Amino acid sequence: MKFEEAKKALYDLQGKLSAYDHAVSLMYYDGATTAPKGTAENRAHSLGILTEEMYRIATSSETLELLEYLDKELNPAEAEPVETAAADEEELFRLRRMVFLMLKDVRQMQKIPMDEYVAYQELLVQADDVWHKAKEASDFPMFQPLLEKIFETQKRFAGYCAPDMLPYDYWLNEYEPGVNMEICDRFFDALRSRLVPLIHAIGTAQQVDDHFLWGDFPEYVQEKLSVYLMDLMKLDREHCGLSTTEHPFTTSLGSHLDERITTNYKRDNYTFSMYSVIHEGGHALYDTGSARDLAFTVLDGGVSMGIHESQSRFYENIIGRSRAFTSLLLPKLRELFPESMEGITADELYRAINRSEPSLIRTEADEVTYCLHVMIRYELEKRVMAGELEVKDLPQEWNRLYKEYLGIDVPDDRRGVLQDSHWSGGMIGYFPSYALGSAYGAQFLRKMKETVDVDSCLSSGDFGPINEWNRRNIWQYGSLYKPDELLDRVLQEPFDPGVYLDYLETKYRDIYRI
Repeated sequence: MKFEEAKKALYDLQGKLSAYDHAVSLMYYDGATTAPKGTAENRAHSLGILTEEMYRIATSSETLELLEYLDKELNPAEAEPVETAAADEEELFRLRRMVFLMLKDVRQMQKIPMDEYVAYQELLVQADDVWHKAKEASDFPMFQPLLEKIFETQKRFAGYCAPDMLPYDYWLNEYEPGVNMEICDRFFDALRSRLVPLIHAIGTAQQVDDHFLWGDFPEYVQEKLSVYLMDLMKLDREHCGLSTTEHPFTTSLGSHLDERITTNYKRDNYTFSMYSVIHEGGHALYDTGSARDLAFTVLDGGVSMGIHESQSRFYENIIGRSRAFTSLLLPKLRELFPESMEGITADELYRAINRSEPSLIRTEADEVTYCLHVMIRYELEKRVMAGELEVKDLPQEWNRLYKEYLGIDVPDDRRGVLQDSHWSGGMIGYFPSYALGSAYGAQFLRKMKETVDVDSCLSSGDFGPINEWNRRNIWQYGSLYKPDELLDRVLQEPFDPGVYLDYLETKYRDIYRI
């Protein structure tokens, strides 16, 4: 095999796999948004066939032979092979990263029996369908048998792929390479040591008035706000669609050229959907910001969920809940919701948007208490994966930890253990990414402010310089760099969660005058 022939075959292989992924992702998106409730069995049948084909292609002897040949050519033991000499160093770096990621996935997939791999994909379709029904009925026992199978499968697959690692460490590393329980424990301990006193101080201060954010806000009016926000953020609506679902998410369909975000409208408070659109819009900006020539390759889209959440949390909170942005937003809110916003000042809106108090729902939590929601899920996952907690006992432990951490009683499963869609999708080990991403985002802001007048951009409604900084430093690279490499390139200093804690303390001590 000649190097140029192998390189072409590599791109052809990635193109074929991205086409299958497009079909699979489209079915998932349809199932979560507009598909009739009784169609899960049909999707499971189709997904089973498609994922089996993807497995066969990815693990075939031809694929492995191609990747191992390229790995040897691109990473020679001695002198560089003559065949690769014509390629420039940038192209070689990109090819090495492609081959590394594909070989990693193929070798892991080969360790999982095909019938088990396909059966698990079918299980997830069924689990998602049952989770929606169980949440609507607030009935955890309905979902419990499927969740038990998901946790069991996750443990078994981790054992196949990394027998020398603890199962939960394996999955944490899959979502954020380089992260394990030891790192998460230190990170969360650092957050807890300063967040708990801050939450206590806020709790003893006079509470912020946010009554004008509550009322009766028709969905069609909220939809107008969603479109306004997408345009304000400079989301390309030729390549980014918006729909509604039970639990908002973002997905790429085949490549960053087709991005879908979702939201959920609550009639009594438009800010829930507003910040959902901004959050998911941050994800979409990251994905659609990938360099055009990364499309249909394994380098297309974000490198890790921690970096991904850094972008969604950055736009949702650091930008979206800033004083400059809320002042910019005020005239539009007065236009759309004139009765509730009459006479409201920019300062009142800013403080109301940032009201902090313990709450039931993670996606609706304020910046200060949010990470406690994540810590609860992390501790529960860690104990189930270690065999220290049974799935049937999750609701009881969930409720106990919400009382211990946030001081609130959980009234039902719908607003408790069933509120998130992640477990029904097999995303065990994902939740710490939200807290890590929040901390990354604060440090990105500090670096960005060295060259971008962020407040002036927001005051004038010009997201261009902010987006361009992110595109130039983060988005364009897709998955070209490892997360720690990307952080080093952007920050030019070690990651420090203290920057995030400083940001929160400064902001909220000002808001609550404590």
